[in-house]
Amino acid sequence: MQRRTLLQAASALLPPALAGLPGAARAQGAYPDRVIRYIVPVAAGGGSDLVGRTVTERWGRALGQSIIVDNQGGGGGIIASQNTAKAAPDGYTLMQGYVATHGTSPATRKVPYDPVKDFTPIGMIGATPNVLVIDANLPVKNFKEFVAYLNANKGKVSYGSAGAGSLTHLTMELLKQQLGTPMVHIPYRGIAPALTDAMGGQTQAVFPGLAAALQHIRAGRVRALAVTGSVRAPQIKDVPTLDELGLKNFDAVQWYGVVGPAGMPPAIVQKLNETLNSVLKAPDMREKLAGEAVEPMPLSAQEFGSYIQRDVARWTALAKAQNISLD
Repeated sequence: MQRRTLLQAASALLPPALAGLPGAARAQGAYPDRVIRYIVPVAAGGGSDLVGRTVTERWGRALGQSIIVDNQGGGGGIIASQNTAKAAPDGYTLMQGYVATHGTSPATRKVPYDPVKDFTPIGMIGATPNVLVIDANLPVKNFKEFVAYLNANKGKVSYGSAGAGSLTHLTMELLKQQLGTPMVHIPYRGIAPALTDAMGGQTQAVFPGLAAALQHIRAGRVRALAVTGSVRAPQIKDVPTLDELGLKNFDAVQWYGVVGPAGMPPAIVQKLNETLNSVLKAPDMREKLAGEAVEPMPLSAQEFGSYIQRDVARWTALAKAQNISLD
């Protein structure tokens, strides 16, 4: 009887909106009260890992709680995505989703998760454009001349990619679709060997992320003709966007964002989104992410969710039109 009386008295002190909720829900006001696990779906040391560690270090301070990076490479992000989708939706397991896990992979193969239904969108981190580069020894100085070269050498021009179904593959397929000119696809195990062969003349073109290509562009080993995205990349301001050149739907970029398991409480999502965006808007964050050529892109959780849906739809439509299936 005394216990019941004490519980009733404690309940009376709670705000009306919380008084009738179970204890777990009432405790949400204290979130986060323990370490948050942040799954990065690649091995430690790469660009995606660097982005995650750069952001979570500052984000943890904003939340007043430690965020521990958990690298889970393998399966092209499938393992990490499955583990995240199956985790408790309590805000203590988050994942750095990106264009492969929540865009190109679900568009080109059957994955054991739904990139939209199985996750809660938290917010966008940022994005880097892809850049169309060619062998510097090719007799081509700009995009218009490249199109003319393709038309004059139909079926003879090859391009490399980081692998079948990768963004570097699908972006070039989108270009082929819009130009109506054939190119032979040569898939590699990663973008580094694809760039090496383009520089050596074994292939004529490649569409890597800007971070991977920048040093080779500056050294004159490849020639940049165009970039994806809605604005020119500040690192190569003289290179036009494909939109400027008259092609559409090339706002596609290599993006990074944060997701959690489906069903996370709205209050927790809001807190995570607001603190993440405050970190991304800090004056020095753009400089910190510049090493990976990532431009911060703070969005609301709802805007980020819509972005994921559009990206999946974009690449699914292209894969169907170009008959790309990796199953």
